[in-house]
Amino acid sequence: MAKQNLSQQTAERLYNLVAVEGRFAPGEKLPSEPALAQSLGVSRATLREALGALTAQGVLEVRRGRGTFVSPSLDRQEPFSFQALTRVKGQLRDLFEVRSIFEPRAARLACQRATREEMAEILRLGERVEQCIRAGEDRTAADRAFHSAIVRATHNEFMARLLPVIDEAVSTAVAAGAHPEVLAGDTLRDHALLLEFFRKGDPEGAEYAMAIHMRHSMDVMELE
Repeated sequence: MAKQNLSQQTAERLYNLVAVEGRFAPGEKLPSEPALAQSLGVSRATLREALGALTAQGVLEVRRGRGTFVSPSLDRQEPFSFQALTRVKGQLRDLFEVRSIFEPRAARLACQRATREEMAEILRLGERVEQCIRAGEDRTAADRAFHSAIVRATHNEFMARLLPVIDEAVSTAVAAGAHPEVLAGDTLRDHALLLEFFRKGDPEGAEYAMAIHMRHSMDVMELE
């Protein structure tokens, strides 16, 4: 609990520096993580949680390969509130609960029903997610495409109607910015296991691997 309180305090201090004291203008780049953590007297892990909270609120924005910037539209936003952040986390929990119910079953059905072309697409998209992670690139679109391809391969009309849930869950998780390195590492391992079962044509294994992936994601993001 102490760690959570410290990250909240750090987020509030950062917000005050940006929005109240005007130390950093809208659109301006923040100092590097090591420098910022040192100036605030916190660990880099605590700083990352604080940055994730402010990013989820739209106060900051992460530009891949360039760093963290103050949102250009900061002056038009509502004041930062942890109540709003709590709503984001609650929404994320609900989204992942839905995913944990239907995506493992979708993986089983896809393994049973996918055409040769659909299975090749699933494997290709899974490898694309891995490439994005290893290259340090934004994997949001690739991850959405991968999970969507699995659901489409179930050939179940009503499962396909749940695709917006996947898109929303992935986008919200990325925006929340919680423990990105841990999530990336878990995704690499979980997807590798899932793709192995798809290649073997093992429906039970695919279902099991997807359930593990959902569980890992919820644990890392502390959605219980």
